[in-house]
Amino acid sequence: MLVLLDPTKRPVIGHRGNRAHAPENTLESLAQAVACGAEAIEFDLHLSRDGVPVVLHDPTLDRTTDATGEARDRTAAELAKVDAGARFTTDGGRTFPYRGRGIGVPTLEQALAQHPGHPMVIEMKTVEVAAPALAVLERAGALGHVLIGSFIDEALLPFARAGVPVCGAPNALARLYLPALLGATPRDIPYDSMCIPRTHRGLPIPVRQFARVMRAHGRTVHVWTVNDRRVARRLWARGVNGIISDDPAAMLLERGGPA
Repeated sequence: MLVLLDPTKRPVIGHRGNRAHAPENTLESLAQAVACGAEAIEFDLHLSRDGVPVVLHDPTLDRTTDATGEARDRTAAELAKVDAGARFTTDGGRTFPYRGRGIGVPTLEQALAQHPGHPMVIEMKTVEVAAPALAVLERAGALGHVLIGSFIDEALLPFARAGVPVCGAPNALARLYLPALLGATPRDIPYDSMCIPRTHRGLPIPVRQFARVMRAHGRTVHVWTVNDRRVARRLWARGVNGIISDDPAAMLLERGGPA
């Protein structure tokens, strides 16, 4: 069983790779997360101008690269040439250790080829990227080791129809919030997992109750973004499965032992 769907496991999931120590959503960051022992990696997808799913969180390039403008206005080849390490710093801008090292915006195909068979949580940032991403995953034979998420329900539909595991979008929180808070167990949950924050729209999420509800259905709950080892310890004690972290090595130290 995929570790992300196994209710007996407590995986550490690298958020956008090893984001605390490397430029997010790059092949370098993903490789570091896997190398440090993260049982799964998480990353985001947008669509390039020529219809290629690329690994990028924001719709624009401004925050994470030396370029500006929207990713959808550039081809995948053009996105590969921007400097995705240009802005990364861990010391408030005194140094930029990954600048000028040829780190571009990668494609989904490259991420899959770099880590064949490794569990992944992949977030669809738009509806348009979903069908092309599904096609890439099918060609790569990767459908058995991915969990698909999105803030947009419609982006999950192609995957759900294809039998690919999906995790609940934020509006699923609204539908399950009251039952979880009241200790009720819904008859059916149309998600294989839930990837949830600790707060949503200013409201604290009843994480323990969500974990109980999902566990009653043999499903899993993963929480993002957790970078404090003490918080991770409390969440695991409350029945949470996965910890999605910018610093997966620190979370692995806190957990100790196998997932």
